[in-house]
Amino acid sequence: MFKPPFFDDPAQPDLQSPKSAAGRGTVMAAVHELAASLGRAIDAKDPHTLTHSEEVAEVARVLARSLGLSSPEADIVHVAGHLHDIGKIGVPDAVLCKPGRLTGAEWDRMRAHPAIGAEILAPLSCLSGLGVVEMVAAHHERFDGGGYPLGLAGQDIPIGARIIAVADSLSAMLQSRPYRPAMTFEAARAEILRCQGTQFDPDVVAAFMAAQATVHRLCLSLRENDRPLFPDLCAPDRPGVRP
Repeated sequence: MFKPPFFDDPAQPDLQSPKSAAGRGTVMAAVHELAASLGRAIDAKDPHTLTHSEEVAEVARVLARSLGLSSPEADIVHVAGHLHDIGKIGVPDAVLCKPGRLTGAEWDRMRAHPAIGAEILAPLSCLSGLGVVEMVAAHHERFDGGGYPLGLAGQDIPIGARIIAVADSLSAMLQSRPYRPAMTFEAARAEILRCQGTQFDPDVVAAFMAAQATVHRLCLSLRENDRPLFPDLCAPDRPGVRP
């Protein structure tokens, strides 16, 4: 079984023991509601989609289970998926919604969002104690070490972040962006396969391939109800938030 390092920490509660099951269920339900609400707040900045954070969260949970994580572990990855882009609160709309190529300085602002998100979530012990903060901080790291913000590589990247990286990229590729049209699921799948071992953990890609039919159905279902949260934000000068 693949386990995030924090699950091996004896200072953390045993999430699978019968003694803690009831309490864990209550706490995780509240944490999930909070995470889903915050994810919707971030997605409200994007006039093209309501469901990006929800889609990332749902796909990440499927991938976690396909990879071999337990249901409680997958639930934690799911929560982190809802919150992965929370740091975009600290990125100016002029950068998030810019239709053209970003300048070097603007890319620096964009690349700051994982660290900003971790800083926002760190005071919440219900999240930091479960490793959610580390997953949010590392979801743009690459398996080959070429990502950001820390340039982590391989097993040094939390497994939850490696899962979210695939789910996030899939969701972004399936959405229209001001700089490219939406990709088909087949084209997105081919891109994920092409990037295994470089951008993505090969084990996570294998889990994605094993669960691809379920993931495809899930993405289609979410897109049936995809709509802007605030239609008045759909103006020509707000063409869409970058992934």
